[in-house]
Amino acid sequence: MPSILENFNHLVSKLDFASTDAKSQDKIIIQVGSATCENAAGAELVRNEFNKLIAASGRNDILIKQTGCTGRCSQEPIVGVFAPDHFPVKYQKVTIDKVAEIFQKHIIGNKPVPSLMLDKRTEILYEHVVTFCETNYEKRPDHIDLRELFIEKLINHGFHSDSIRVLSGGNIGLSKFEDDDKHAVMIVFPENVIYRYETEEAMDEIIESHLMNKIVCDKYLIETEQLTEDYMRFYGDVSFFNKQSRITLRNCGILDPENIADYIHAQGYKALATLLDKGDKNFIIDEILKSGLRGRGGGGFPTGFKWRNTATLSNDPVKYVICNADEGDPGAFMDRSALEGDPFSIIEGMTIGAYAMGCTKGYFYIRAEYPLAIERIEKALKLAREHNLLGKNILGSDFSFDMEIRLGAGAFVCGEETALIHSIEGKRGQPRIRPPYPSLSGLWGHPTCINNVETWANVPAIMLYGSEWFNRIGTKGSKGTKVFALAGKVKNTGLIEVPMGTTLREVIYDIGGGIFNDKELKAIQTGGPSGGCIPAHRVDTPIDYETLKEIGSMMGSGGMIVLDDTDCMVQTAKFFLEFTKDESCGKCLPCREGTFRMLEILERITNGNAEPDALEKLERLGKIIRSTSLCGLGQTAPNPVLSMIANFKEEFETHIKEHRCPTQKCQKLISFYIIPDKCTGCTVCARRCPVSCITGARKQVHEIIQQDCIKCGECFNSCKFDAIEKI
Repeated sequence: MPSILENFNHLVSKLDFASTDAKSQDKIIIQVGSATCENAAGAELVRNEFNKLIAASGRNDILIKQTGCTGRCSQEPIVGVFAPDHFPVKYQKVTIDKVAEIFQKHIIGNKPVPSLMLDKRTEILYEHVVTFCETNYEKRPDHIDLRELFIEKLINHGFHSDSIRVLSGGNIGLSKFEDDDKHAVMIVFPENVIYRYETEEAMDEIIESHLMNKIVCDKYLIETEQLTEDYMRFYGDVSFFNKQSRITLRNCGILDPENIADYIHAQGYKALATLLDKGDKNFIIDEILKSGLRGRGGGGFPTGFKWRNTATLSNDPVKYVICNADEGDPGAFMDRSALEGDPFSIIEGMTIGAYAMGCTKGYFYIRAEYPLAIERIEKALKLAREHNLLGKNILGSDFSFDMEIRLGAGAFVCGEETALIHSIEGKRGQPRIRPPYPSLSGLWGHPTCINNVETWANVPAIMLYGSEWFNRIGTKGSKGTKVFALAGKVKNTGLIEVPMGTTLREVIYDIGGGIFNDKELKAIQTGGPSGGCIPAHRVDTPIDYETLKEIGSMMGSGGMIVLDDTDCMVQTAKFFLEFTKDESCGKCLPCREGTFRMLEILERITNGNAEPDALEKLERLGKIIRSTSLCGLGQTAPNPVLSMIANFKEEFETHIKEHRCPTQKCQKLISFYIIPDKCTGCTVCARRCPVSCITGARKQVHEIIQQDCIKCGECFNSCKFDAIEKI
């Protein structure tokens, strides 16, 4: 009988890779995003227009393929063009009108369109971009010196400052080359070449050969994993992706999420086949333990311990794995993008975990509000079964495993694992007291392992490249990378993935491009409605589980909202508490009643009716709720309020004592006055006032009757002479 690896290689030999690699197939590939956010921006119309032009051209060397989420929310739809004789180009905010220009000039004429490119500086002003990799930055105090030396040598060789851009970052998949302090690693774009060298003389050789004579310096070239090659292929937008490291999102924006050949071509299912052939379940759990992978759903519990407990705590022959894709945080879309953009990696990760723990059945618990994610997972499961990667005797082994989808009922509390289990069982989604934990008694009373989407997506990469590789990325207690949904008052909103230990400053200013409209940073909310608010003076805080917890916040599932100096912290606290109050399942009194009472106090503060001891009451209530609630929802519900009081107490006190909102966001604390010297008596404000509280004759100074004013702001918005003052 053929071995498992032989069966897998036979499967690979039967697959059609015609649309997976532009260079190997001598094809031009047009990639168009097809995630929910991309389609909402018009990507489907763009894709259809390209199909029409391809058909009209009669060319059979042009292929169009869909991809998952690129992460560049503020620039969608994004179109990538990959040609055998040209470096990759990505276009932003592509409309139907722009499709024809891209097709005629770039696809047919082989001349990229600079005005539409995603990173104009990289593709136009600079002939080359050189990135020095810095996974072990803390161990390399001379790293910046190397970069400065490189720049100095370029200048000495007569290069103009606009011809070569030198950066730091770009490390995904390269950590194994950065263990030795004697060596430097750098990537040169647009050729996507990686060099590793040790001496200054070697640096001179690379500059002379590659940058001056346009000849790749083979002497110092290094080979990389497929993960690195795919990442570099994606690296069309240096300013946004330079400090990112994509493991969870390694295939999103690159591969067709509905094409299993695409996934296998990028070494998909190689890890599963190798592990099944090896036949050592303990090895898998040991590797996950050594990797340091922790749950990415919020709690950060070590994944390997959870797997080992599920495998060993009970002799029950029936065990389950569950993917928690019930993403409910406001502004969070990490799981949705991974499900839509790379469903096979999550399925493979769950299959590996199921094999290690002895599970024969798995469930996807996905929000019903994610129709495209559900559709993609359904298609991926079907394709996996067709290729014997799910179902009976996977790849000819004695391991049988299959999965089903269950839809979430729209309750935020079902993100808690025991409430999720109840929902799958057909019961009301309410948490129960733990222990026993699901690892011992979970779904229908059987041992169950629940991990979120991001955790499962990391598993194939860890098993393919090794625990040591993954362990090198991140900090001592927080290994690997973390995906964040970067939103709020930042220029480059989107989905990002950074190594643990990256600072908030790097995320906001280097990746996010700084604060929108060049306002002042005020705070960063991490962890969603269960997290905390970090003040601007802590912007150099590294992102990891322990550090965020120490300053009153948390990692959470990955929401990150940036606030500027126009945002009211009391209103922000009220927003999150409104959410958790509405989402409380009502099972335990502290959460059900406590959040309601906290919200009442916040409403009185924003209305100007708060008692002098309002803050004391809020803090006391918050601590009681945190220590007595049944589940994680209630235990963390007060976090945003408590952290904002701790860091912005003066702003709360201004609301209470002075009945004034410093940012003028609390409507009932705003007063409107007419400035006599500026009022012309035009009567526009009086005519627009819905309650007729403005008096005065035509061409005479008007007055606002304060006790009748409802603070709607119509007078302020309608005055053309700036005669209305808002205080």
